[in-house]
Amino acid sequence: MRVCLASTSPARLMLLRQSGIEPETRAPAVDEEAVIEEIESREGRTLAPDEHVLLLARRKAADVAATIAATDPAFDGIVIGGDSMFELGGAVLGKPYTADVAAERWREMRGRTGVLHSGHSVYRVTPDAPPREAHAVAAASVTFAADVTDAEIAAYVATGEPLHVAGAFTVDSLGGAFIERVDGDPSTVVGMSLSTLRHLCAELGVSWTDLWNRTDAS
Repeated sequence: MRVCLASTSPARLMLLRQSGIEPETRAPAVDEEAVIEEIESREGRTLAPDEHVLLLARRKAADVAATIAATDPAFDGIVIGGDSMFELGGAVLGKPYTADVAAERWREMRGRTGVLHSGHSVYRVTPDAPPREAHAVAAASVTFAADVTDAEIAAYVATGEPLHVAGAFTVDSLGGAFIERVDGDPSTVVGMSLSTLRHLCAELGVSWTDLWNRTDAS
């Protein structure tokens, strides 16, 4: 059973590897901003975070599944797509990209609780048959320490780690020491909910243990 991750995210790749799966990876050709703008313009409203992440996860998985069907007709396995957004006080906080924005985010987040929304799409791709999809959104709340100092924020931002991740934080690396509690599947905060993926695979008739293809989880 082959596994293709429709993402170039190091965090999502690491999660699958730690769970015993060494996936193939393909970058989806999806213009995320254009996709969201098109749907919001058509519907005349702003998508809620759960709608936003699910839409993008499905588009990414669908794009890679279509590419595989066209270029690798013998593929027999699953394609996994994902997307994440962090919501704090009703505001959606994406990747900060700059140090100033990341530092400002952390000053806003300390002592507060936000929600990480993660969209998941799994396609079952088999030779000579149309692909089948299962999808879902998982959410986990994250509570940040209230006593994080400005100096700690500056030092963390200086590492560059928070600049290119949703919400400007990680739970599984340097940022983990500044997070007091996670309510929900912890892997959701890293990038994908492994328990959600297992359920989606089961919906498509795929046993999670059949995807294990690593001799170790390191």
